[in-house]
Amino acid sequence: MTEAEALIALNQLPVTGPVKIRRLLEHFGSAVNALKQPNTTLQQVQGIGPEAAKIISDWENHADPAAELSLAKERNIDILTQEDDDYPVALRDAFDAPVILYVWGKLEERDLHAIGIVGSRKLTHYGREAARKFSFQLAGAGLTVISGLARGIDTAAHEGALAAKGRTIGVLGSGLMQLYPPENLALAEKIADGNGAIVSEFPLQTTPDRKTFPQRNRIVAHWSRAVLVVECPSRSGSLITANIANEAGRQIYAVPGPIDRPTSGGCHDLIRDGATLVTDGSQILDDFSHLNFSTPKDEEPRPAETYLDLSDDENAVLKALDRDDQAIDDLVNTTSLPAHKISVILMKLELRNLVRSQPGQRFSRRR
Repeated sequence: MTEAEALIALNQLPVTGPVKIRRLLEHFGSAVNALKQPNTTLQQVQGIGPEAAKIISDWENHADPAAELSLAKERNIDILTQEDDDYPVALRDAFDAPVILYVWGKLEERDLHAIGIVGSRKLTHYGREAARKFSFQLAGAGLTVISGLARGIDTAAHEGALAAKGRTIGVLGSGLMQLYPPENLALAEKIADGNGAIVSEFPLQTTPDRKTFPQRNRIVAHWSRAVLVVECPSRSGSLITANIANEAGRQIYAVPGPIDRPTSGGCHDLIRDGATLVTDGSQILDDFSHLNFSTPKDEEPRPAETYLDLSDDENAVLKALDRDDQAIDDLVNTTSLPAHKISVILMKLELRNLVRSQPGQRFSRRR
């Protein structure tokens, strides 16, 4: 048995997580040696009680690394250990770093420059558009957007990155062959098909539960150079991700929302506790300006006009911005469109990278 196969076997056992496996490796020198130990010897390792020791010593009746490797190969899924070059560098430093990463798609060196974008599953129109806007701007500038492929803000973040022809990574709280939520399978396929990767630390057939999602959140937090929380209530799994990232020394950003909406309460809590308030992706990119990252020349987002048709009203607003930057009231006078409609149009044009917001709630056309 190879060391990789032994690590896969340990990762398949129901009584071992990354911290216990690390302790086993430190105590016995390798995963192969750990699997050879008798029950009593295993109990000498911190955190390994009688039940866990019994299962580890009897691992062949609980794990099948050969079958797992065969199934992964059949589904074109890579299985990485921390010794593999493609294993994300940012994760290696975490004390509870995943021992195994299943990867559907392709990881690239530029994924080191990643930002986590997270938020509530129950999102509003405001939250959806904001997530798409930020993701579009950040992925279009060359950052890799990482999220959890969940319903809501996560889905919008992945969609925004894809619209920008950028890279995005979905981290699952389930095995890759039990993708959750199932309605995001098409989105996952699009990501894995040359636009990033879908990853998980769980064996292929693992179904999601209450424990797997918090475990997923720590991967997003540690992998990301910063975490942006777009919209979430005061009690939300997104705050777990933000707190883990903050403890790991990552920068936390939060998007403000209406003060009378509980859907933004978590973001307001973060801002009050020291997170950086942001209203545009350019504010985050300014903080990342010292990093050497960019979108490869052959993968630059195409001008929106070449792949998105604009409506007459959208063209009217865009034409009105030809002269100089303007406030919404100026655009109302120029286009004769109502203010609420112009606000929606401006958001859409920002997502398409045609318009940028300026200080003082003014807008200008991107040149």
